Parts: sequence; structure tokens; C-alpha cells
Amino acid sequence: MILFAGLAILAGVLVSLSRQINGRLALSTSAMESSFWNHIVGLGFITAAALLFGGLFAGEPAQAPWWAYLGGPVGVIFIAAGSWLIAKIGAAQTAMLIIAGQMISGVVLDIVMGAPGNPWARTAGVALILAGMWVSHRGKTR
Repeated sequence: MILFAGLAILAGVLVSLSRQINGRLALSTSAMESSFWNHIVGLGFITAAALLFGGLFAGEPAQAPWWAYLGGPVGVIFIAAGSWLIAKIGAAQTAMLIIAGQMISGVVLDIVMGAPGNPWARTAGVALILAGMWVSHRGKTR
């Protein structure tokens, strides 16, 4: 479990780092252009890594439902929006709001899909995160 938790934390750090880097590129270009370059460079990287380590054409893409491919457009919107928001409201606020959205949607999906665990505890945890964000933001405006 510690390995999985560590990988999840690393993924979170990489998401934050990616947002920072892309946000900086958006300051020199635009949110759409930084998203474009993010995906072009990412395509080159994943292609090289998959060719080197294998797995590029290992599945059955025709067997996936049509909606399984919506992750690409959703990812483009996420990256462009994050790049735009960092320039408008700052990195910390953007990260907190993105995490809040992830937590809310994660809890909703867990409840809808019947994942094991206490839905009330999860909901309370998200409420505490949102309350902490509100208190943090309220302190900055005074």
C-alpha cells in the first residue's frame, strides 16, 4: 500500500509541476497554444517511451466503448483551463480548486458506483477541504 500511496503522491506532484510549467508557457503564448505544445511534446514523449519499452499497440482499441476516448478532449480542456487559470488566480488557488473538483467528482463517482467505504466520511472529508479553502481564501481578502 505504501508504494501505491507514494506513486499517487508523485502523480499529484507531477500534475502540479505540469500545471506550473504549462502556466508559464501560457504567459508567453496563450492557454490554447500552451495546451497544443503540451500535447505535441507529450505525444512525442509517450511514443518514444512506448516504442522503447513496448506497449504502444498492445491492446484492442476497437473493443473499447466510444466514450472511453473522451479522456483526450477532457484532458485538453483541463490543461488549457489550468494554464489560463494559473495566470488569472495563481498557482496555489488553481491547484486547490482543481483538487476540490477532483475530490468532489471522486466521491460522487464512488457513491454512484458503490465503491467500498463510508460515503458520509468521504463527503465530510470533501466538506472539510472546501471549508479549509474558503477559510484560506477569506484570510487573503481581508
